[in-house]
Amino acid sequence: MSDFIKCNADLHMHGLYSRAVSKDMVPNIIAEQAPLKGLNLVASADILHLGWQKLFKEQLKKTADEAIFEYSNGTKFILGTELECSNRVHHLVYFPSMSKVDELRERLKGKCKDFEADGRQKLWVNSEELAGLCRDVGALIGFAHAFTPYFGLFGKFDSYKKCYGKYAKDIKFMELGLSADTNMADRISELHDLTFLSNSDGHSPWPNKLGREFNELRIKEITFDEIKKALFREGRRKCTLNVGFNPLEGKYHKTRCTGCLKFFDPKDGVKFKWRCPECKKPIKKGVDYRIEELSDVPVNVHPDHRPDYKHIMPLSEIIALAIDKKNVYSDKVQDIWKKFIAKFGNEIRVLFRAPYEELQQVDENIANYIIYFREEQIQYIPGGAGQYGKLVKPGEKIELDVFNPKQKSLVDF
Repeated sequence: MSDFIKCNADLHMHGLYSRAVSKDMVPNIIAEQAPLKGLNLVASADILHLGWQKLFKEQLKKTADEAIFEYSNGTKFILGTELECSNRVHHLVYFPSMSKVDELRERLKGKCKDFEADGRQKLWVNSEELAGLCRDVGALIGFAHAFTPYFGLFGKFDSYKKCYGKYAKDIKFMELGLSADTNMADRISELHDLTFLSNSDGHSPWPNKLGREFNELRIKEITFDEIKKALFREGRRKCTLNVGFNPLEGKYHKTRCTGCLKFFDPKDGVKFKWRCPECKKPIKKGVDYRIEELSDVPVNVHPDHRPDYKHIMPLSEIIALAIDKKNVYSDKVQDIWKKFIAKFGNEIRVLFRAPYEELQQVDENIANYIIYFREEQIQYIPGGAGQYGKLVKPGEKIELDVFNPKQKSLVDF
């Protein structure tokens, strides 16, 4: 096994030409921030966009592998993008070369109103057609944030095989999204054959967004073929670890009103036809309930190839919670964050590997909260209806604004 390497990879993010994305999301800043999180490989982001391609080629250099570009500090990028098909499903696509990027763009001419309007293009082809086009150019395709209600595959379909039709056999991977983890997704038996990815879908390059979810890949080198083998689980290559949010922190985990933000028992959502009886706004079905609708496997049953899933939270969020700061970008939070990174090199080492005694040397209070994180003692007000979940200190009482006034605690909810 010594000829294999471990590669920490975040394979989904967006550049500054995509909507609602930071102007700092440019290749060189992404590359400079990635090692601070502990990432070796990131996705190129919106590679069908010509403006993004120009930045990409200016700020990065080609490697011997046509799919991989590199920054001067060694951070590597794989050519990739996210696309929205006419089914309003989002897909992740990875390319073996820039020429294949150009070829797919050419094949999609007349199928996209304006390639430069957004980094994540909206296409007039359905999921099946898009999968066929990707196969024709040798690109890899899987579905993004699988369970989110707006653009996740299971927000539109009950089966990925129905979504991709005759090309379903070519689908080898899917992305869990921030509101689901392995224990949830593996309750659906048809997903047991797929490799699960946990990616940030980052819109900002800072370490509380970039790499907030990532994958540990076992490969021999960072090349397209090796990454493909890992996603396809060939030749002992595979994803060996998924790291991601506790789903309670995800934006769509619980069923919740999009207006007044009250939490709803899903049965009440059905009863009221997914319309809040108080504010009349839509009730958004939670990912946990959507998976329950589709599930045909008990909890904690996994295929043999499935790796562990570790919950993570950004170090800056842990620091902010410990010192009672709401803004993770405050000078105080960032000063403490920099001290930990200066000592340990990156967030992954701080969060998972650094001994408590060494963490104490930087800041004893924060060291205690890192241990709370490792022991999963930090609590959550769960997310839903597009609102992220919120961290709550261990032992602190939680009260939720629920439609049923009898439900007041996270335990009961």
